[in-house]
Amino acid sequence: MSYRMLWIFSSLCLFMLLKITDSQLVSCYYEFSRETGSCHRLIGNVTQEECCYNYYYGFINENGECQSCRKASWSEWSSWGPCSVSCLKGVQRRRRRCDGIGECKDPELTQQIQVCQDQDCCPEQGGWAEWGEWQPCSVTCANGTEKRDRTCSNPPPTCGGGCDGLSQDTQPCQTKNICPTHGGWAEWGAWGPCSGTCKKEGSVPPSRQRRRSCTNPPPSSAPAGLPCPGDDVQSQHCDYLDMCPIDGKWGHWGPLSQCSVTCGVGQKFSSRSCDNPAPKYGGRPCVGDSSASEICKIENHCPLHGEWEAWGEWSACTKSTYNRPISCTKKTGQQKRRRTCDKEFEGKPCDGSIMELRPCYDITHTKDRPCEKTGNYTEWSEWSFCSPKTGKRERKRVCELPEFETKGGTDIYYYGDPPKVSCPRLALPDRRQSEDCPKPPEEWSLK
Repeated sequence: MSYRMLWIFSSLCLFMLLKITDSQLVSCYYEFSRETGSCHRLIGNVTQEECCYNYYYGFINENGECQSCRKASWSEWSSWGPCSVSCLKGVQRRRRRCDGIGECKDPELTQQIQVCQDQDCCPEQGGWAEWGEWQPCSVTCANGTEKRDRTCSNPPPTCGGGCDGLSQDTQPCQTKNICPTHGGWAEWGAWGPCSGTCKKEGSVPPSRQRRRSCTNPPPSSAPAGLPCPGDDVQSQHCDYLDMCPIDGKWGHWGPLSQCSVTCGVGQKFSSRSCDNPAPKYGGRPCVGDSSASEICKIENHCPLHGEWEAWGEWSACTKSTYNRPISCTKKTGQQKRRRTCDKEFEGKPCDGSIMELRPCYDITHTKDRPCEKTGNYTEWSEWSFCSPKTGKRERKRVCELPEFETKGGTDIYYYGDPPKVSCPRLALPDRRQSEDCPKPPEEWSLK
């Protein structure tokens, strides 16, 4: 009996723990960015279930990460990152995330690596040629400088390289001629007092003056220097004199708005203005917020508008008005495929058709119904991504039929498993190639 009571008590505790966990609050946001995986425009703290009444909202999960209310799906691949080297062959990578609630279908690595080459050669430094002759002195009296140049041409650099050091050299030079001394102004003196203590509305503001002297240096007499240009007196208005300040005060709060949403979680807002009175003449602005909000809940799921699932497989190629097998390309049949519109909670249906039709030839090859077609080798495929296991990448050519043939202006698609396709013989290196990838940085080994 005691064991049964213990089992009942344990089950009750587990049930209560699940209820508490389920009701824990999360930070709920109006927007989940599918580009960056981040949350924007905070609503407030509600339960995860209440937040996810709206499929397009996001919330902060127990790991402190932004999570979408959508079903789990892969994000788009990011842009390719920079090449791991600046010249010759390196590698670059791109990444993606699994966003939403649950796990993504067909899980794969979250990063892909491919070969890159920003520059097909590496820079090589050149060498300096001999210095050129010294150029004339920069002045015609007193002391100046003279300079000489050299070129990076012994040998010249290649692939964007250069030479270490400067291409120009300078040294002092003397003309042994005396220069005239032109007059220079000394520093301005301090501003004198203003002619008034405040500004009068509609009148010219008070003014003040300061002076300077032509003594830094004074102009020479032999040879004659130029006097100082400009005035020795300067005046300015005392615009810094202020009017009396008036501090701002808040007006009354306005009424609360309607809930910002018609389903799920939103907010109600109220505002007030700093106009009772408004601040003037440098007066202090109102202290506090001009708006306030509170959470509101409309306990209905928001419509999830239709999004097409992937097309299903094409059906077998048949001809409904012909009760015998279609042989090779003698008779034209028809194929169809369907797709599903994923929508919930009275969302809008998907645009477009749920079914697609196309004409076809059944080229299935059997002993009873032989059907052999001549194919062609494809062009080389793009190089594959670098395999993290082998450190290699591959490309190949395959013998295949085109997807369809055109007859009477209509594209008729091939159907058959297995078809018999023949191509000219090619050696293995002409059909499949592989090569080593440059080694990626060690930190890229993390998924």
